[in-house]
Amino acid sequence: MIRRLIQKSWQSRSISILSQLWNGPQVTAGGVEAERRLQNLLQRAFPAAKDIQVADISGGCGAMYEIFVEAPEFKGLSVVKQHRLVNEALREEIKEMHGLRISTTVAK
Repeated sequence: MIRRLIQKSWQSRSISILSQLWNGPQVTAGGVEAERRLQNLLQRAFPAAKDIQVADISGGCGAMYEIFVEAPEFKGLSVVKQHRLVNEALREEIKEMHGLRISTTVAK
C-alpha cells in the first residue's frame, strides 16, 4: 500500500517535471533579469528610495533573494511594518519564491 502511494507520488512528480521541460518553466526564472525586474517593482513602490538592492542568492534559479531597501517611506514604522510593505510590493513574485531575506532602513 505504501509502496503504491510512493510510486504514484513519484510518477506525478515525474510528469510535472516533464511537463515543465516540455512547456517551459512555470515559475519565475532567476538571475540578473529577475533581479532587475524585482528592483523595478520596488522602485515603483518606493519612488523616493535612496538605495534598492536585489540579489539572487539561490545560485541563479530564482528561488531565494536578498533585498535591501533604504527609503524615507519607512520613517516611523516598525521593522515588521517596513518588511510588510516590501512583501506587499512583491506579492505576486513571492508566490514563486522559496525564501526572501529583507533588510530595510529609513533614508536620511
